[in-house]
This record gives sequence, structure tokens and C-alpha cells, in this order.
Amino acid sequence: MIHINNLHKRFGDSHVLRGISCDIKPQEVVCIIGPSGSGKSTFLRCMNALETVSEGEVEVNGFAAHDRATDLNKMRESVGMVFQRFNLFPHKTVLENLIMAPMNLRGMARAEAVRLAEELLAKVGLSDKRDAWPSSLSGGQQQRVAIARALAMKPSIMLFDEPTSALDPELVGDVLEVMKTLPAKG
Repeated sequence: MIHINNLHKRFGDSHVLRGISCDIKPQEVVCIIGPSGSGKSTFLRCMNALETVSEGEVEVNGFAAHDRATDLNKMRESVGMVFQRFNLFPHKTVLENLIMAPMNLRGMARAEAVRLAEELLAKVGLSDKRDAWPSSLSGGQQQRVAIARALAMKPSIMLFDEPTSALDPELVGDVLEVMKTLPAKG
């Protein structure tokens, strides 16, 4: 599902990633652990082609992310990413945040997108927040909405970039519980 061979990433004179190679199989859970500034986020961003690699190969679901000829938007349709700062659209309700990508990118009918969104909100324990604005949610609720939004595209791969680092300690458990269920539930 993900194949990385001899990945290098440089930012000017700074050599951030040095010769990383790995294979990640379907439903395998991998955690990348290291100190701040060690390249964890850069590594994830290279996997999703949000950063270009300096050297090496990154293949995701058969797409060569390192190849300029690859349709990266097509590749990204199968990869969900949840960012450290949630990145919800503040001018859209929770429901609108969840239905936008399936409707605009997959051509899903609104009624079907709403059904899917409601199902995902139930999965993350936020059915009652369907019509809420992101600013009215706690950090943990915003992060669970971000997870539901990523799942709305039905990705085969989920990438999480420090999903609990911006949360109050008492909210971390809720988000981790949701994340733990994902590989088993598909």
C-alpha cells in the first residue's frame, strides 16, 4: 500500500530526511516517534506529496508520488490526512465540512453525502454537533470532526500529523479511542 525507498528531503542546506525506506501494508498501524524538528511531519507530507522529495521513491496505492507525471489529486483521493491544527473550514458548519469533498471531488449526491456524514459523526460520537460551527466546538470535538471529514472520502490510508498535540490532556483519550477503532472498522 505504501512503499518508500531511500527517501531524502532537503530544505536548502538542511538535510531533514536521510535514506528512509519502509513498506506499510493494508490495515497496518505505524507510529513515527521522535523529538520536535526531527522530520516526522515532513515525512508524512512527503507520503501525501504535499512536499516534493529531494531523492528516492514514494509509492502510495500504486501511484508514484515522486514522479511528476503522476496525477497527485487522484492519488490523494485514497489518502486521508488529519493535521495537528484540524484545518476545519470556519465558515462552514460541521455537516458542510464533511459533505464538501465527497460532493465536489467524488460527485456524490447531496443526500448520499449527508447520510455518510451523519454516519461518520455517529462513529466519532458527535451526531449532536451536525449543525454546529467549528468555533463552538472543543479542541477534541474539532479533531474528531477533522477525522470524520477525512473519512468521508473513504480513504484506504489515513495519515495523522500529531493529532493530539494541540488538545488539552483530558481530551486526548477521546481522540485516541476514535483512532484506535479505524483499522478494525476499515
